[in-house]
Amino acid sequence: MFIGHWAPALAVAARRPMPTIGVLFVAAQLVDWAFFGLLLAGVEHMRFSPGISAMNPLDLYHMPYTHSLLGSAIFAAGFAGLVLAATRDRGAALTTGAVVLSHWLLDLLVHVPDLTLAGSPPKLGFALWNYPYLEMPIELGITFGALWLYARNRQPAAARVWTLAAVLLALQAVNWFGPVEPEVTAGTSLLAFVAFGLATLAAWWMGKSARA
Repeated sequence: MFIGHWAPALAVAARRPMPTIGVLFVAAQLVDWAFFGLLLAGVEHMRFSPGISAMNPLDLYHMPYTHSLLGSAIFAAGFAGLVLAATRDRGAALTTGAVVLSHWLLDLLVHVPDLTLAGSPPKLGFALWNYPYLEMPIELGITFGALWLYARNRQPAAARVWTLAAVLLALQAVNWFGPVEPEVTAGTSLLAFVAFGLATLAAWWMGKSARA
């Protein structure tokens, strides 16, 4: 799951003005922001292993802090606390925490078994990455369905909606069809940060024109 992680952010933003769409986009990918940071620091690990699944060559063999259910819940609670401190809005904080936690639940659908409950086996994953004819329409459907809901309810400028849609589609195309790196380097994390940042910037720009 890649752009599909932003579907909960868009769905929530369609219904409430706080937290902002930019904050929710960060929340939706917070677990992966942290993972690629810890990867860069040598704390968590992955390798490229073409064939490990039909769609994704990532062997995510050691990520106990970010991609365990417990770890994701801690990230969710921490980010919700920051939102609560900044807004004094308990509903916004709880909603943001739920968006953070949605990351693990969506990953559970697509990952081969590499997720954990608390950092140690058993490893979990329903492996939809092995079924492209299911995973691809599901990911595109939930993402652009949520974007349509946001556009209908919040009425941002159409050009900004199409810009975000184009950015998301381009990122997903690279993720699905781009070349596979031979090995994990610092550039792997930096490329992920750029992708997350571009999507978040486009969402923030769209949100600036939305109806309150």
